[in-house]
Amino acid sequence: MVSAPPPPETSAKIQVQVRDLTIRYGSKVALEKVSLDIREHEIFGIIGPANSGKTSFLRALNRMDQMHSSMKVDGQILFRGKDVHSWRNLYALRSKIGVVFPLPVGLPLSIYDNVALAPRLSGTKNKSDLDEIVERCLQRAALWDEVKDRLDSLGSMLSGGQQQRLTIARALSQDPELLLLDEFSIAVDPVTTMKIEDVLKELKKEITIILVTNLVQQARRLADNTAFFLTGECIEVAKTEDLFTGEVKDPRSRDYVEGRFG
Repeated sequence: MVSAPPPPETSAKIQVQVRDLTIRYGSKVALEKVSLDIREHEIFGIIGPANSGKTSFLRALNRMDQMHSSMKVDGQILFRGKDVHSWRNLYALRSKIGVVFPLPVGLPLSIYDNVALAPRLSGTKNKSDLDEIVERCLQRAALWDEVKDRLDSLGSMLSGGQQQRLTIARALSQDPELLLLDEFSIAVDPVTTMKIEDVLKELKKEITIILVTNLVQQARRLADNTAFFLTGECIEVAKTEDLFTGEVKDPRSRDYVEGRFG
């Protein structure tokens, strides 16, 4: 099934265009003929049961097929009008498209150095500039007030929820234009999950966010538009609230959000 993008209802520019995206791992098809649009400064939700192709979709956007020898990507992914496969410098692409994985991946570095690493690698050496970047990113991730007096401590010593917010701060340190989140709350307690959700609501004023989640109510709270993936197909793309109020084209969408399967 080829899914049409939702009708334009805002003046926001389209930032990501996906056309006929098919992803295979060897002979196994993970996604087939997916087409959708994602606009600037929105939170775009992707929901669906396990093995529906959600994570593979994120991998394709960030060119992580380069890290999976069996992964083959066909179709077109345009980021700001440019095919992601035309970027010769993958570091440059990934500095524009940040990723936060399901489990916090803390580097074996101090809290400060976790956030300062990418700016240093891109050429920022001045201590005051790095200080400003670290503070800004930790504030944007709602972590600054909790760690500002122990920036030299190992990031791995933080709680799970703090480590996930540190991961977000690290992703933000490159000033991405697009942030991909893959089940960010899977290992985070409910209180911290709500803190991160508040962070995401603020961040969408500055960047675009694609949120993969198995928690349909989380998508309802956060996402402007949502795609429903099922067994490798994009079944539907719609305004998020429409998915929860019965305004859907495919009954499987309603069945999923109402918990009848998945």
